[in-house]
Amino acid sequence: MSKPAKKAAVKVNTKGKSILIVEDDLKIRQLIKVYLEREGYEVWEAEDGKQAIELYDRYEPCFTIIDLMLPQVSGEEVCQWIRTVKKSDSPIIMVTAKVDETDRINGLKMGADDYVTKPFSPKELVARVEAVLRRTANRCHKISYRGITIKPYKGEVNYAGKELSLTNNECKLLHMLMKNPNQVLSRDQMIAELYPNDEKEITWRTIDVHVRNLREKLRKVDAPDCIQTVRGMGYQFDAF
Repeated sequence: MSKPAKKAAVKVNTKGKSILIVEDDLKIRQLIKVYLEREGYEVWEAEDGKQAIELYDRYEPCFTIIDLMLPQVSGEEVCQWIRTVKKSDSPIIMVTAKVDETDRINGLKMGADDYVTKPFSPKELVARVEAVLRRTANRCHKISYRGITIKPYKGEVNYAGKELSLTNNECKLLHMLMKNPNQVLSRDQMIAELYPNDEKEITWRTIDVHVRNLREKLRKVDAPDCIQTVRGMGYQFDAF
C-alpha cells in the first residue's frame, strides 16, 4: 500500500506583519530579530517592560514575544496590560528560562498563546510564531511598514502613534499600495480599485492629486517618504 502524500506546509503571509520583541538580553533579542526579518516581519525591540508598554502603545504590533524576567516591569505585567488595558487580543508568545509546569500554565492563563523555554532555537521560535499566526489569522487586521500602520477595516492610519486624518479614497489608496509593497501599481489599476462603478471618466490626474495629498499628510506627522513615483509606470510603496 502506498503511503499517503504529505500535505504541503501552509506558508504564513508575513507581509506587513509587525512583531515586538521584549527581551533584556541584547544578543538574544538581536538574534531573534535577524531570523524574523529574514521571513519578512517588521520588528521593534524593547529591552525592558516599561519600554515594551511604550512601544506597544505607540505602534500596536500584530504580535509580541515577551521574556518573563524583565527589568522595571515584568513580562507577566506587560502581558496583562496588553490584554486588560489595551484590550488587545493580538497574539503573544512568552519566553522564559522557567521550566516548571505551573509557570507555563500561569503564562497561558494570563493570555499568552504559546510558551517557549530557554534555551531555544531561533528557527523553532519563528516556526512557533507562524503556527500561532495560522491559528489567529483573524486577529491582526492591520498592515505595518516603517512605523506606518493601517487598519483598513476601520479606516484608521497612524504613524508612531500619531493618527492621520485621511479621506476614504486616500485610505483605500494607501491600503492598496501597502498590501503590495515594493510593487509598481499603475494609475489605471488604482482607478479600477477606487472607482469601480463610476460612470464618469476618471483621469490619471485624479490619482496624482490623491497621492500628492497623501504624501503631504504623511509629511505632517514626520513619516518616511514611502510612496515613490515610477516614471511612466505609476507608484509603489517602499517598504524597506
